[in-house]
Amino acid sequence: MLELSINEPEKLSKVTHALSSKVRLSILELLNKGNLNIHQLAESLNIPISTAASHVRVLEEANLILTELRPASRGAMKVCTRNFDDVHIVLNSLHKSSASDLKTYEIEMPIGQYVDFQVAPTCGMANHERFLIPEDSPVYFHNPERIQAQIIWTRKGFLEYKFPIVIHPDSVIKEIQFSLELCSEAPNYDPNWPSDITVWVNNVDIGTWTSPGDYGDRPGKLNPTYWKDTTSTQYGTLKTWKISNETTMIDDFHLSNTTLADLALSDKDYITFKIGIKEDAVHKGGINIFGKEFGDYEQDIKLKILFE
Repeated sequence: MLELSINEPEKLSKVTHALSSKVRLSILELLNKGNLNIHQLAESLNIPISTAASHVRVLEEANLILTELRPASRGAMKVCTRNFDDVHIVLNSLHKSSASDLKTYEIEMPIGQYVDFQVAPTCGMANHERFLIPEDSPVYFHNPERIQAQIIWTRKGFLEYKFPIVIHPDSVIKEIQFSLELCSEAPNYDPNWPSDITVWVNNVDIGTWTSPGDYGDRPGKLNPTYWKDTTSTQYGTLKTWKISNETTMIDDFHLSNTTLADLALSDKDYITFKIGIKEDAVHKGGINIFGKEFGDYEQDIKLKILFE
């Protein structure tokens, strides 16, 4: 999700300019289907290569796409990847200042620090140096080395985490956010491999999001060298769940009618976060979870609490 605000006019102007061209919109639409180089974009749009390169440069400067030079038969080629699924623009100039009136508590949980789990093959975990456990052996998920995990995958089940809430007891919580990078879990990888991924907070089902696929068409930006040479999952999508007094959102889209009042937050000084695949899910496509040294986003599972 790309967040834009009228309070950042230069950044907003760059993005809106990039989106003002039908050709550039067509390029973004083509990149929905996968990564393409500039020659392929030019051929698909029936425009000169130099024109395609110019449009790509504008999109790149607006941070709407990423480019990477890869070896080709003649030198190198620039391969393009769409950087965001959604763009959110706040036009209310008071929005930012009103949000700043709230205090913030943040904590990141390493993905291997789960307190409970159920997994089934295909499953496993790795860190920046090596595979941590034998693949497809659920019993090894009890192994203490799991704390080092930077990528965890399973075709079934769940992982559950406990986050301490260290704020003044008289504080009034206005919103809770959880964010992490994730995707489906297919054999090797498959961009068209849907998976219904559910999140529970304090054992309350806050909603299910369907991941479109398992991504491996390019190396993740943070992945170690040994992993980039495999045919395995490479990166995911950064998703944020937001629970407020009115609703639950995923990014900025309505997910469910669960509210903070449903979570019994005052009962404990911690909050549980469980993520996984329901037994009766329509799409049982598994899950990959990425730590701060894998995939595209340098973070673990992040909890953010807004309060006053």
